[in-house]
Amino acid sequence: QVQLVESGGGLVQAGGSLRLSCAASGDNFSLIDMRWYRQAPGKQRELVATITKGDSTNYADSVKGRFTISRDNAKNTAYLQMNSLKPEDTAVYYCRAVINVLTSYWGQGTQVTVAS
Repeated sequence: QVQLVESGGGLVQAGGSLRLSCAASGDNFSLIDMRWYRQAPGKQRELVATITKGDSTNYADSVKGRFTISRDNAKNTAYLQMNSLKPEDTAVYYCRAVINVLTSYWGQGTQVTVAS
């Protein structure tokens, strides 16, 4: 069982920055792939960024060059640094710990609102 707690969301002006954190409980965090998703009102949840246990990263086209995913295995925490924020980035952001193809865990989400 892995429990995830996101933090760092809030209200920011367009062009601003936020850093989201996802703190994980349990052992073996370094062996877990971590992902950030977001869900805007009336839209489906979408994958934003991935960091594997080997530190490979991948991003949605809409955030490439603006968002950076990282992890600190010593702190059992994944991060999403978001720069040059746009109003269309407004959403609830969720982190997900992917253990294997059958097992994953979600955080409760953190609201990000970007004002124009």
